[in-house]
Amino acid sequence: MLVTVLKLQNQTMYAKATHESTIGLEAGAVTAGSGGCGVTTNGTQQAGAEAVHNTATIASQPKSDTELNAAYDHCEAITKDHSKSFYMATSFLPFAERRAIRAFYAFCRTTDDIVDGPRASLVTLDEWRHAARRPAAAQTHRVLLAWADACERHHLPAQYCEELIDGCELDLRISRYDTFDQLRRYCYLVASTVGLISMHIIGSVDGKPFDGPTTQSAIDLGIALQLTNILRDVGEDLERGRVYLPLEDFARFGYTEQDLLNQVNNDSFQQLMQFQIDRTNALYADNLFGLAQLKADGRMAVGSAILLYRGILEKIVGNGYNVFTRRAHLSAAEKLLRLPGIYAQVRRTQVRRTR
Repeated sequence: MLVTVLKLQNQTMYAKATHESTIGLEAGAVTAGSGGCGVTTNGTQQAGAEAVHNTATIASQPKSDTELNAAYDHCEAITKDHSKSFYMATSFLPFAERRAIRAFYAFCRTTDDIVDGPRASLVTLDEWRHAARRPAAAQTHRVLLAWADACERHHLPAQYCEELIDGCELDLRISRYDTFDQLRRYCYLVASTVGLISMHIIGSVDGKPFDGPTTQSAIDLGIALQLTNILRDVGEDLERGRVYLPLEDFARFGYTEQDLLNQVNNDSFQQLMQFQIDRTNALYADNLFGLAQLKADGRMAVGSAILLYRGILEKIVGNGYNVFTRRAHLSAAEKLLRLPGIYAQVRRTQVRRTR
């Protein structure tokens, strides 16, 4: 199921750039060569705010440093606004890698907003997909400009970006998962691809391609992160008509989908949630070894992002498994207090590698 992740590692985002053609959105016509999608990320979806243009073709031309810096600054603002934990974690990265990772976050955030917005549609997502394939010189949307530039600078594989959008497309097609295997595939598409792209941006400790076990560890850590997100957002996802918890596990613990819709927090639900938490914690514990294969200046950033997010699982338990009306999170003070322990844990993975 996950073997395909290694097939196209030498293919860059730009190998899939297509010829200029005109694509339409509800808010107006968008020139595909412009990289526009009709969506901007500022907490809401705004069709036409910066990405919608007239039908006249916009010629590709190199971007100035001023334009690129403004695009990256926009992505920084999106990251800081939407994920303070991720923003803090990526502060440990060197400048170039930090900008690229935050541009990637903004791209993921915008893609997710397209799927979750009031005008979500397969057509709009497909337009965004085609716009994202274009090189930086053809982009005018700030997020797509920064992301395309990051792809070019870091020679990122096209496959992972395509798979990420495939995963978001599932949210427009599927609202229930019968088995964990089905859910695992979804988690790979929307989260493991994020880890695989991040690995390519940060680089390996010896400058060589990552080996199979390290790549698999990134895949499994991505699945753990997405499962954490799913467990935290059970209530929010219900409001969108989505249930990500595997239905086979409902039966295992004598809990029903109707119970979930009624927000029943009983012993069966708590056992169901603890089962998912244990499964997720095992994925974290078994795969942290992969941190040691990253370049030294990227380990703390990745390790803190992973381990701070893992702390959400403790909060879910501390909240009495109430994921319907309470959102589990770590406060800023709690994050800071955890950093010394995270640093020590990241160091231990490095020590084990050198033995």
